[in-house]
Amino acid sequence: MSMHLYEMSSRLIGETVGKVPENLTSVVLAACLITLFLGYVSKLLLSQSWDKDAKFPPYIPSSVPFLGHAISFGKSPIEFLENAYAKYGPVFSFTMAGSTFTYLLGSEAATLMFNSKNEDLNAEDVYSRLTTPVFGKGVAYDVPNPVFLEQKKMLKTGLNIARFKEHVKIIEAETIQYFQRWGDGGERNLFEALSELIILTASSCLHGKEIRSMLDERVAQLYADLDGGFSHAAWLLPGWLPLPSFRKRDRAHTEIKNIFFKVIQKRRRSGEKVDDILQTLIDATYKDGKPLSDNEIAGMLIGLLLAGQHTSSTTSAWMGFFLARDRALQERCYAEQKAVCGEDLPPLNLDQLKDLSLLERCLKETLRLRPPIMTMMRMARSPQTVAGYTIPVGHQVCVSPTVNHRLCDTWEQRMEFKPDRYLNDNPAAGEKFAYVPFGAGRHRCIGENFAYVQIKTIWSTLLRMYDFELVDGYFPTINYTTMIHTPHNPVIRYKRRRQ
Repeated sequence: MSMHLYEMSSRLIGETVGKVPENLTSVVLAACLITLFLGYVSKLLLSQSWDKDAKFPPYIPSSVPFLGHAISFGKSPIEFLENAYAKYGPVFSFTMAGSTFTYLLGSEAATLMFNSKNEDLNAEDVYSRLTTPVFGKGVAYDVPNPVFLEQKKMLKTGLNIARFKEHVKIIEAETIQYFQRWGDGGERNLFEALSELIILTASSCLHGKEIRSMLDERVAQLYADLDGGFSHAAWLLPGWLPLPSFRKRDRAHTEIKNIFFKVIQKRRRSGEKVDDILQTLIDATYKDGKPLSDNEIAGMLIGLLLAGQHTSSTTSAWMGFFLARDRALQERCYAEQKAVCGEDLPPLNLDQLKDLSLLERCLKETLRLRPPIMTMMRMARSPQTVAGYTIPVGHQVCVSPTVNHRLCDTWEQRMEFKPDRYLNDNPAAGEKFAYVPFGAGRHRCIGENFAYVQIKTIWSTLLRMYDFELVDGYFPTINYTTMIHTPHNPVIRYKRRRQ
């Protein structure tokens, strides 16, 4: 009952905020915080009514009510989780901003999440507050899970091997064109460049020529503002709070949607059949025969781009710094290019890309040490049992690929970048969920294969163009202020490679 009243009051204030003038924002914000705090207290009271005989996960105490461990976790989440694992074991709970989080660390504990049904550990309850303002209503986590699964299947139809053959050519051409501006040598922000390139290549391959042709500086800024919706604030706070980043996100969403609407309507009117995902979505129907609306298509196109943009750009950048730090490994990757593709290094094709096994192992090891998603989350809708503990309804249940990928119980030389660890059997083969950069089971990311093609093609091309090294030996530290852990001060030194 208390949770129901809390949710109702939150929705009411959310509707009110949208109608309030800017000069009253502070008053409404104060009311919001009071409501959230009352909701937190009501949750505590509700928790006292749970089954007294149940054995709950170890709880990490905090002297700060409501806020809990939000600050210490935010400063260094991996250190926080590893220390908790050492002290409490693979399952433990703690509070942040009024919500209780239960982490499942290690392959055995993570099995609960990856084998769960959505009605038990629910994804929409967690992710909808992040994705719905960015992607829009009617898609992804804003719809019942069976509908979302149908939408994912439609997108997966467009992410097939036949299209990958063309994607390799497109990505290589985009990469060469983009990096021409870098000249013969210097020092540049690698993450910034790869973030821009990933959007260009993804749009070229997935959105179609019309949308790609519109990607100018103004649209790029809209994407950046929309991208601001994926933040710690958006994760922990209601989306209706009048924060500047939320307002920018909402305005960008409307503008990008309008751009996509024009493209969709133009394609429909033309009757032209183009082999791209835009056409796939225009032609797609649900099981009941209902076609996708323009709003659904636009939302799915936004999701397709932004859901992969973070992960691929971050992974690509970290991979570059690992290669720059180990110059011998970088030269081995370049030599592999010549051995597989030929001494004159002709344009890449998909078959050659598959044979670049050392480059793929470097990508795998990058994904192990710097997985793009630090935490995967679900909301417990029914009590869950794991490792002898009962997780109550209402807990946010989490798995951290980052922690699983470096547990000393599983990985030898766990902090070392060693691509050749994959030469034989998977070193964690006995533990099903020890390596999960793209999730697992029914929750596995549908964009995994495209990400491999995209990142391998970009780095195959870059290694042909340049030789990379660290600037005065500096290897970037991890920026924990973003949801996806990007490199801090990601400047790299490069010079034109002489073939």
